[in-house]
Order: sequence, then C-alpha cells, then structure tokens
Amino acid sequence: MSAVLSGLLVAATVLGVVAIRFAHESATVALSPRRTGPVNSVAFSPDGRTLASGSTDGGIRLWDTLTRRPRVTLTGHTGPVNSVAYSPLRHTLASGSADRTIRLWDTLTNRQIAASTNSGPVSSLAFSPDGRILASGGTDGGIRLWDTLTRRPRVTLTGHTGPVNSVAFSPDGRILASGGTDRTIRLWDTLTNRQIAASTNSGPVNSLAFSPDRRTLASGSQDRIIRLWDTTGRRIGSFFTGHIGPVNALAFSPDGRTLASGSGDRTGDGTVRLWDMTTDRRVGVAFTHHTGPVKSVAFSPDGHTLASGSADGTLRLRDTAMPGQGRPGCRDRKPAEGAAC
Repeated sequence: MSAVLSGLLVAATVLGVVAIRFAHESATVALSPRRTGPVNSVAFSPDGRTLASGSTDGGIRLWDTLTRRPRVTLTGHTGPVNSVAYSPLRHTLASGSADRTIRLWDTLTNRQIAASTNSGPVSSLAFSPDGRILASGGTDGGIRLWDTLTRRPRVTLTGHTGPVNSVAFSPDGRILASGGTDRTIRLWDTLTNRQIAASTNSGPVNSLAFSPDRRTLASGSQDRIIRLWDTTGRRIGSFFTGHIGPVNALAFSPDGRTLASGSGDRTGDGTVRLWDMTTDRRVGVAFTHHTGPVKSVAFSPDGHTLASGSADGTLRLRDTAMPGQGRPGCRDRKPAEGAAC
C-alpha cells in the first residue's frame, strides 16, 4: 500500500469534487463530483485497505486506498457525522452524529446493523482494543459505554460539567481517557467504571490520543498547546507548541515515534504538524494544504500514510516520508510553559 500511496494527495474539494493529486506529477484526476461539506472525522480500517470519512452532510464515505476511489456512501444519519471509528474485530464501523444517534455498519455488506439513540449530539467515539466496548462522548457531558455484542448501553460515566469532545482507550483497554470543554482530562478504570484521575487544563480539551506503549497520553487544546500526561493523570513537564490555532486532532503513529496534530478555527491556520517523540522535536515544516480548520487526523496501520479531514471540505492523504518533511524543526517541546523557542 505504501508504494501505491507514496507522494499522493487525495482531496474532496469544498465544491465536492473528489480529486487525486500526485506530489511529484502534475496529473489530476477528478472522480465522483459530490457535495460533502466539512470532513469531521477520518479512520482507517484495521487492514488499511479502506479509509472512512464522516461529513457534515450526514454521509459516511468509504474509500479504497489501493484503487484510490470511493467505494460507497453510507446513509442514514440526519445530521452531521462528527466521529467514525473502526472496530478492531470483524468488519464493523461505528458513526456518531449530531442527530443524537450512534450507528453500526457492516462494511462487507455496507448495511446498517444497529442504531442507538443518545441523549445529545455525539462528538467522539472509540472502540476498546478487544472490540467489546464502544465509548461515546457528547454534548450532554456523559460518557456512555456500549456493549458491542448486545448493542446496549452498559453504563454512563459522569463527572464532566460540559460537553465531552474526545474519548480514547489505552492500548491495553484498562483506561479510558476523556476530555471536554470543562477544561478537564479524566481517566476511568474500565473494570470498575470509576474515575481514577482528573487533571485541569488551561483551556477546553479538543482531542486525546494514547501512545502505543500506553505510557503517554497526549492532549490537544483550545489554547493551541499539546500536553503530555502519564497514565496517573500527572502532566509530564514538557509540551509542544507551534500551532497558531486550537489543536483539534491528534494521532500517534503505530510505532509511537511520531505524533500528528491538526489545528485551526474560523480565523485560519488549518495546518497538520508532525512531532518526533524520540528527539522531542517538530518534524519538518507544517502541512498547509488545507484552507480551513483540520478536524481529524489518522495514520494508516503501517504508519506510511497520514489522512486528514478539514472544515474546508477536503480529505487528504500524504506520505509521511515525503522529501523535505524529515528535517527537524525548532525545538518546540519546552521545559516550562511560555518559554521561548
């Protein structure tokens, strides 16, 4: 797959025209004209052959990463799709929407297999590593854990005093992290369903991601800072800066050596940055192809490709080892907040 996608950019333009652009060639192929609206969420299938994207128009599009063509559009939501997540088991995709529903889809038959109603719009979804639990966070401040076998809610975790923007499971499934507009990050024991830690942030928390080794939790905030935490909820003394807009999305590469971040708001930015977790440095220059806020980022399972979805209506794929992107940048992980670069 990496050979096919090397040097490739895939875009669904704000006018809805899906195009493929090769970084080293001038050829552009337009496919399947369609109005999609902002792309709020992206997720690769476990085998890397499919990329799912959720859009404000309520559609979920499944892209074939080998042929670089859209396979199908899943319909059923009556509001913006804010989150999509693949189960690590079988061929199941979950979607959460502003229409207050969570839907499960069989990606072999492209049919909806379950739908559940939430008490408010759904902002974030995450499957446990064993695929047995689906966590959802939404505007009502509750975190619901759904049993994927019975397709019924198991429990609702309460503690946040505002909308929950992001949920993430640790790689071993023992901890669920949540972050929200109440400026807190909370850690939950998935065996007892009890809160085990809570940390206060200086701004609303937009995104969370666990490192593959479970040791680090990264958070992206409205204050434009990426902070690193341990699994007891204590902040590691350093953090990343460089974005000029809120950090809306985070994703670790499969080997844990790289952290990707996406940012932006109404005033601009719309950049994707890569951070080297082994050297504590920003990698290369920022990706600036988006013209609107970046809403979601995701690595392919082999780590060779990074996908990003934006409010500008575009979905882009890029090779993480493109020429010119490997140079270390300014040392943006600082020992103390507010220190100069």
